[in-house]
Amino acid sequence: MYQEIVRKLKEKELTIATMESCTGGEIASQITNIEDASEVILFSAVTYSNEFKIKMGVSEEVIDKFSVYSIETAREMAKSIKEFSHSNIGIGITGKLARKDKNNKFGKDNEVFVSFYYNDKYYDYNLFVNGETRILSKKEIVDFLGKELNNIL
Repeated sequence: MYQEIVRKLKEKELTIATMESCTGGEIASQITNIEDASEVILFSAVTYSNEFKIKMGVSEEVIDKFSVYSIETAREMAKSIKEFSHSNIGIGITGKLARKDKNNKFGKDNEVFVSFYYNDKYYDYNLFVNGETRILSKKEIVDFLGKELNNIL
C-alpha cells in the first residue's frame, strides 16, 4: 500500500510531510521503508507535547479552545507541517491511545483525528481504534490512512 503511495507521489511529482503525535512517526516510517522515498518525503516531526506542536506552528488558541485531541488540531498540524517543509501534502495526526494525559484532560480513549492538507483542501478523518495494544492501534491507523491517502492520490 505505501509502495503505491510513493509511486503515485513520484509520478505526480508531489512531496509529503507529516506531523504525528499518537502514531509516533509510524506513517513516516512506512513511507521511508520504500525505496526512493527520499524523493517524496521532505520532513517529519513527532510532536507528543503541546509545546512542540505550538513550536511547529499549531495555534495555541486552537489547542486551548478545542483540545489537543480534536480535528481542529489535526488540521493545524497538517497545514503547519506542509508550510514548514514546503511540501505539497501535509498530514496531521493526533489522538489518545488509552492513556492518562495530565496535560490534556479531555479526549476519548482510542479516538484519533487525522487531516491531510492538499491543494488548499482538508481531508478529515475521525476514527476509533481497537486499543488492545499501542502497537495494534498504530497498525490500524497506518492501514486506514494508507487506503485513504491512496484514494486521494
